[in-house]
Amino acid sequence: MTKIVFMGTPQFSVPILESLVEKGYEVVAVVTQPDRPVGRKKTILPTPVKEAALRLGLKVLQPEKISQSPEMAEIIALAPDLIVTAAFGQFLPEKLLQAPKHGAINVHASLLPKYRGGAPVHYSIMKGEKETGVTIMEMIKKMDAGGIYAQRAIPITKTDDVGILFDKLSIVGEELLIETLPGILSGEITPTPQDESLVTFSPNITREEEIIDWKKTAEEIDWQVRGMRPWPVAYTTYEGARWKISAVTPLEETTTATPGTIIFRDKKQLKIACGQGTVLTIDQLQPAGKGLQEMSVFLNGSGQKVAVDQKVGDHETK
Repeated sequence: MTKIVFMGTPQFSVPILESLVEKGYEVVAVVTQPDRPVGRKKTILPTPVKEAALRLGLKVLQPEKISQSPEMAEIIALAPDLIVTAAFGQFLPEKLLQAPKHGAINVHASLLPKYRGGAPVHYSIMKGEKETGVTIMEMIKKMDAGGIYAQRAIPITKTDDVGILFDKLSIVGEELLIETLPGILSGEITPTPQDESLVTFSPNITREEEIIDWKKTAEEIDWQVRGMRPWPVAYTTYEGARWKISAVTPLEETTTATPGTIIFRDKKQLKIACGQGTVLTIDQLQPAGKGLQEMSVFLNGSGQKVAVDQKVGDHETK
């Protein structure tokens, strides 16, 4: 029986772990990030992978930093045949990568060499890609640069956001890993080097990237909003207060108004001028200090003073 150490953290990783156990692989340890404070109340919660591992009766290790940690020594002492990672969230030292008989492989949520890094799902939507997918790759010291064992693509639809796409890719990753694993372990499937000329990166999202630039087209702003939903959420400002924007709809109509100008409002709809004469409606937003609201609720409540010809995105936040 193949001994595997599994390393992962978010919900994306859970079906992959569950499938390894279901298919009879011996998961000798599960490594995940430490429990963290979550939400406004800062409640300390375990990662989704920890919850799944405990439910499955598996050994759990949670190093703050795996390099030179007691947990790393413990992993090496377990003498696994293979390390499988899926959105673990830490770099693995070379000593650890080389310890298992078959090395380490990663289930990466992009079609490498596109979108190496920590936010491939976000970037695939934010950049307007028509498809994304999963890559099973060998892990080397350089980030997401190892050879490719297998890939599978899926389309990105106009209703996909980060949460939806993560769920889709998790299932694709689980299926592709289980199909590929026997060939990797037997040596029948060997890694193909990545084309370095096609490399792009998807670093973790910065606070600046969350700000909506109304000079972008309505379609590009829709990509940004969906590429940051449900987290970290794109935002704009109105009279110095922050509006978190959760859903928009690009419209067919055009305008000559300056980007960021409110060009129409009634009790149900708010239209904003965007770049290149395009227009969108804001469908859902979260005003500062309030919960997520449909636009009709907002316009008939705390947003009653919002008026045509006012601007959004021009002020410092408070």
